[in-house]
Amino acid sequence: MSSNPVAETVASLLPRAKAELTELVAFRSVADFEQFPKSESEAAASWVADALRAEGFVDVALLDTPDGTQSVYGYLPGPEGAKTVLLYAHYDVQPPLDETGWDTPPFELTERDGRWYGRGAADCKGGVIMHLLALRALKANGGVPVNVKVIVEGSEEQGTGGLERYAEQHPDLLTADTIVIGDAGNFRVGLPTVTTILRGMTLVRVSVDTLAGNLHSGQFGGAAPDALAALIRVLDSLRAEDGSTTVDGLDASATWNGLEYTEEQFRADAKVLEGVELTGSGSVADRLWARPAVTVMGIDCPPVVGATPSVQAAARALISLRVPPGVDATEATKLLTAHIEAHTPWGARVKVEQIGQGQPFRADPTSPAYRAMAEAMAVAYPGETMQYAGQGGSIPLCNTLAGLYPQAEILLIGLSEPEAQIHAVNESVSPEELERLSVAEALFLRNYAS
Repeated sequence: MSSNPVAETVASLLPRAKAELTELVAFRSVADFEQFPKSESEAAASWVADALRAEGFVDVALLDTPDGTQSVYGYLPGPEGAKTVLLYAHYDVQPPLDETGWDTPPFELTERDGRWYGRGAADCKGGVIMHLLALRALKANGGVPVNVKVIVEGSEEQGTGGLERYAEQHPDLLTADTIVIGDAGNFRVGLPTVTTILRGMTLVRVSVDTLAGNLHSGQFGGAAPDALAALIRVLDSLRAEDGSTTVDGLDASATWNGLEYTEEQFRADAKVLEGVELTGSGSVADRLWARPAVTVMGIDCPPVVGATPSVQAAARALISLRVPPGVDATEATKLLTAHIEAHTPWGARVKVEQIGQGQPFRADPTSPAYRAMAEAMAVAYPGETMQYAGQGGSIPLCNTLAGLYPQAEILLIGLSEPEAQIHAVNESVSPEELERLSVAEALFLRNYAS
């Protein structure tokens, strides 16, 4: 990175950033309180609030949102008449999955091969640290030239909508000229990227019932309707032979016109096993950013170990459907529900419950804020030009903010590049990316102010 005072300050602050990220990662802040103690999430929220107060933020508050979680808000006044920028991240994380699959404990930040490993290191506790680094660098080099609002969400990964509903009930709280969402990622390490589209998401739980209770498979199997077999039929109906998502009535033919993603690069990023084909049709970018995608996230059925010779009376599955911009997530949920009901065989009783939802999002990359970010990233990443990409994931708050503040410009950056393996075992963050993006954000705030 070319030498400049902001970059030098960020570099000097990296050891402190690592220590703080270590503290933050240690909180088991999964916002699923059937699995993880609510006290862990509350402790993480308090940590963030204390960090904001230490940086001079006023009006710092723990917001009790309608889904039973807490988001953290703070305001840092800038010069009189300055623009206002809202910085977003979230402190809640995905469950660690199988903790035995991690090479090091998921809630202990561990350095290995030049990366820092731990659940939330990139998604999105690292984003909290990125915002703090950028503000500290500016304070050490002439001051923060804008008013800054920070909002750190406590249930983004659950998709339960607490912060969205809170923002709608308190529309003045998050007003800003520009919003920087620190929950996306570069297309690859070292290639500065802003995310201009997000797929929306609907999450449903499907329950299938066929019998009053399990039956002996020898005595009744062959005629007794098996709920697990019925569920498998339903799930299989959601994909075509090539693996494309097929929900009746949902368009799956759109194309992507931005940055391309080669199959070779995707196979490497996704760690696809040799000989295994990719699913779907069209370009990889079409499949990831322009088309719907269904994923079976979990199935309730007997595990192999301890299974008995029984015909199953009931079975459940959790299904995620990602939908691209141009598709309304509420309408997609209706289509998905109708599809499941229509494809449930043998007259089995089926119930579809919506668990979470977020609308897709499309940004305007021609706005002044994008020009300010492009200039900042050119300094933070010498020799590179800022790229525009999509992201297959969902950040439900984006559309809420876009609806509440239609005049605000929204940019998405962050630490979740492919090597970060967010949501998987061995999630990690690149400290070089943390450093460069913190510099970019600091310079962006300075550019934007002027």
